[in-house]
Amino acid sequence: MILRVLPSALSGDTVWAPPSKSIMQRAVAIAAVADGTTMIRRPSESDDCTHAIMMAAELGAEVELGESAVAIHGNFPLAPRTSTIHPGESGLGMRLFGTLAALHDGPLTAERQGSLLRRDMHGMQRILAPFGATVQGGKPGEELRIQGPLTGDEATIDCSESSQYLTGLLCALPLAEKESTLHLTNVVSRPYVDMTLEMLEDAGVDIQVVADHQEDRTMTLYIPGGQRHQGKDVAVDGDWSGAAFLLGLGLLCSPHHLTIEGLHSTYTQADEAIKGALLFGGCRLAGTDEGVQVFAGRPKGFNVDLTDSPDLFPPLAAMAVFAKKPSRLRGLHRLENKESNRGATIQKEWKKLGIDVELLVDDDTMLIHPGQPSIGRMSTHGDHRLAMAAALLGAAGQGMEIEGAECVAKSYPAFFDDLEALGVQIQVIAGEAG
Repeated sequence: MILRVLPSALSGDTVWAPPSKSIMQRAVAIAAVADGTTMIRRPSESDDCTHAIMMAAELGAEVELGESAVAIHGNFPLAPRTSTIHPGESGLGMRLFGTLAALHDGPLTAERQGSLLRRDMHGMQRILAPFGATVQGGKPGEELRIQGPLTGDEATIDCSESSQYLTGLLCALPLAEKESTLHLTNVVSRPYVDMTLEMLEDAGVDIQVVADHQEDRTMTLYIPGGQRHQGKDVAVDGDWSGAAFLLGLGLLCSPHHLTIEGLHSTYTQADEAIKGALLFGGCRLAGTDEGVQVFAGRPKGFNVDLTDSPDLFPPLAAMAVFAKKPSRLRGLHRLENKESNRGATIQKEWKKLGIDVELLVDDDTMLIHPGQPSIGRMSTHGDHRLAMAAALLGAAGQGMEIEGAECVAKSYPAFFDDLEALGVQIQVIAGEAG
């Protein structure tokens, strides 16, 4: 689908943040192996979360879908209904449910699709091997064949590639027969690790933090084996990752201010760091009972380390185009194995608009030079966050055609509907609107 986003001034002043897919996916995974029933309220309808629910059912859980909630009756030991699980395009889904699948003593295949086919998943074998499971495949385009059972053990794990592998282990290892001790090095995206630990604690899981040295990104965790997760009610918080684009829209397109509601803080979210990035960039924010309010203005420029929140690169790289000074976004290495190679893709697509983006690999930094983006057409490369960034560039600039706009369904299916409700002018050029 190709959409045209026209230069727009917002007519609405309030929007609700979408439900967090990061919280939702973890809630579904924990529920799938929990004793009793988990009720997930305000569920995300994103594609990634739909696939999470599908995989929970494929691994043996009972799922009931309601209008405003999802009920999941857990099942452990696993009794898979099929020999294949389907993570869709979700990297977290692959790493999380693939690790849960390794608790089963029989072979299971993970059949990925779309952008996930292009991503390197060799890390699955490296992470699971110390705990007795094997994984075949992992190269781009390959199915992954997972053979358990996963057992507890002591291991040193390099977490520099992604925290999602660790999330999978944290959810699965408490169910293993033996205890585990994890010596973690190069821990990135620490807020996502904290989110996982918080949600597991709420589900009655005991994971002990033996040592925690955030300055050098190391942790030691002790996980008793033979535990059982407990079902509970979970209300999904609003998503700061999606809200970051809405904040950019309010900053650059609102006559006065925009309020984003539904941003509760039950669990840690890495992308809440957008507040600090905007404040240090000279933007004005105010807290509300339900979320945050951003006031219209032009940012000075951004100088921020996004190593722990790499999903903020696309919205900040879009906002930086309209800044007064160049912006430096650090943590560039975290972008190589996303839905696209986001660093290279941002550089390529921003160049189409006459915007200079430098990738300073030795400094692990993206340098964005501000300018007036020209009218153009951007390809999303199947990357939902680039589609949302393109919409922000179009609404705040001179207009934009977005090729492959439908990929926003991966995380925020109502994105363009929400923009239209706020007064952004959007036209369908080709394909069908959802």
